[in-house]
Amino acid sequence: MTSSLASPLVAVLAVLVGVIGCAGPVRPEGGRRPPRIAAAANLNVALTEIAGAFEQERGRRVELVFGASGTLTRQILDGAPFELFLAADESFPDRLAEAGLTRDDGSIYALGRLALFAPSGSPLTVDERLDGLAELVRTGDLERFAIANPEVAPYGRAAEAVLRKHGLWDGLRPRLVLGDSVAQAAQFTVTGNASGGLLPYSIVLAPTFAGRGTHALIPSSDHPSLRQKMVLMKGAGPVSVEFHDFVLSDTARAILGRHGYEVPE
Repeated sequence: MTSSLASPLVAVLAVLVGVIGCAGPVRPEGGRRPPRIAAAANLNVALTEIAGAFEQERGRRVELVFGASGTLTRQILDGAPFELFLAADESFPDRLAEAGLTRDDGSIYALGRLALFAPSGSPLTVDERLDGLAELVRTGDLERFAIANPEVAPYGRAAEAVLRKHGLWDGLRPRLVLGDSVAQAAQFTVTGNASGGLLPYSIVLAPTFAGRGTHALIPSSDHPSLRQKMVLMKGAGPVSVEFHDFVLSDTARAILGRHGYEVPE
């Protein structure tokens, strides 16, 4: 590892910005690559930990590829060889099911939450009612505000819903910077290129965010529910099926809970 990668800021970006993340170096097993699993970017930290626990308990490996749910859905529709898809909502897996590409309708594995985050030194005062954000919009002191692109990211759509509910969407639109995924929106925010952002709670809770700003959890009633669904593709092999079931296990549910998700009963 080079000395530059040792810096805390680069460590943040290494975790959040990379499109592809694996549970350790991916090596072929018996001449075959581990199955490729597509996952929403908000899962980067939690699912990597789950994949590590899966390997430790079951002795099997998976390759994790992270990105915006809409982008991954388009790739699967275009023939990308993913065997399991863990999305940030229900609509994108449902689209794949409607296209006849999945084994079934899928399973809800987590309920996501949004948080308002401001990096250290930002003029934004965070609060769940967004009063501090409204004040900066009113005074014109807010330069940029980051969310994920609502076109491809369910957390971006949820962020838009929150801003609309609080009457801030129109005033903020000229100042919005849209990330291609929640990981890029987080990059804009934590590097200070935006005064704040609405980000997945799971990202804000990542150890690499500790001490880099302040956050407030947004009430779930402020936006449509982020019911995160996973679905197996028709060509899924036994390792992917086993990993799918492992994500629903008590071990994985505990990991998801530690990373800010609610888990369905």
